[in-house]
Amino acid sequence: MFKNGLSITIFVAFLCCINIAEAQFKNKKNLPFTWKTDTINHSVPLSEIQIVLPKSSFPTLDNPKFVGKTEGLKMFFGKEPVIVVAINGFAKAYSLNILTMHEISNDELGGKSILVTYCPLCNSGIVYDRVLNHNGIRETLEFEASGMLRNSDMVMLDRKTETLWQQLLGTGIVGDYNKAQLNVIPSLIISVDEFFMRYPNGELMSKKTGFAQNEKMYGHNPYKKYDEKKNPIEHFFNSDKVDKRLPAMERVVDIENEGNYKVYSFTSIAKDGVVNDTFKTSKVVLFHKAGTVSILDENDISTSKDVGSVTVFKAIVDKKYLSFSKKDNVFMDNETKSKWDITGRCYEGKLKGKQLTIEPHSNHFAFAWFAFHPKSEIFKN
Repeated sequence: MFKNGLSITIFVAFLCCINIAEAQFKNKKNLPFTWKTDTINHSVPLSEIQIVLPKSSFPTLDNPKFVGKTEGLKMFFGKEPVIVVAINGFAKAYSLNILTMHEISNDELGGKSILVTYCPLCNSGIVYDRVLNHNGIRETLEFEASGMLRNSDMVMLDRKTETLWQQLLGTGIVGDYNKAQLNVIPSLIISVDEFFMRYPNGELMSKKTGFAQNEKMYGHNPYKKYDEKKNPIEHFFNSDKVDKRLPAMERVVDIENEGNYKVYSFTSIAKDGVVNDTFKTSKVVLFHKAGTVSILDENDISTSKDVGSVTVFKAIVDKKYLSFSKKDNVFMDNETKSKWDITGRCYEGKLKGKQLTIEPHSNHFAFAWFAFHPKSEIFKN
């Protein structure tokens, strides 16, 4: 096989490099390293990545089944949170509670290949485009949870190369696609009731996923009272690194402008129900509405506390900027007095039928967001 001793030496040295790289991962359980990831090619210290479970421990939801409004309202309770995606006139909703057990869904919607992700430890729900343009090559990838964490956040892997990807960032961090970037697809986290009010013909991911053991757990929270803790789980995140500018488990949404970030706490938005703000060149409006429960509170999520929904939009319609207020639980623009819902749709008034454009954003716990973006600006009332 080898023509000379030099080739053998190079090959042995290569294997040693791989073993040394693999040894740098945190692996307190001494789990066998069965990942095929190119660990030599990485852009973050491997020592920041913690192996928690064997590969494929989380069954991925590939092309899941869906139900309509009638069956959906029987299958789920109205205040249950879902991550909603609308593309080319089609809308789908994915239960965060179900995603807690699976973390990833590879799906299709409106002609697009989408990746729906949720990390319960960070309360981080984000949707990405599964089509990657990298080094001049365009390809559609499938993903699953790797069984690893970094800063308490799920590390994903693509099934083609087993490159490791940071869920909260959508960035390749170890492997063939190191430094590659997935594109975010705008989404909203709202309640089941709000989803069907806005999209009566929308589809809701069914509880009949085909994973019998998991189906028994839907409706229940394995992380009881997690969002009431002072800090995240310590063996996944060093509490000494928690950014003290906001409570660690404060819910926040983020927006980005030319590589700069700003976060808004649920508490600050809930105060008046509406925030009109300008960040760099972006004029945005944020809505808060009660009626959506936490899935990280009680074991039976139907009895969990109401944390509400926060949605973020560009504050412009027909090239005109609007400002908003909330009165008697109704969102209203101050210019025309038209009424709007939590999804940014005008349902009454001069602007009836208009739709605000979603400002790309995602939901997280504050500690998780600051771990990756410590220089983020924080909105203050």
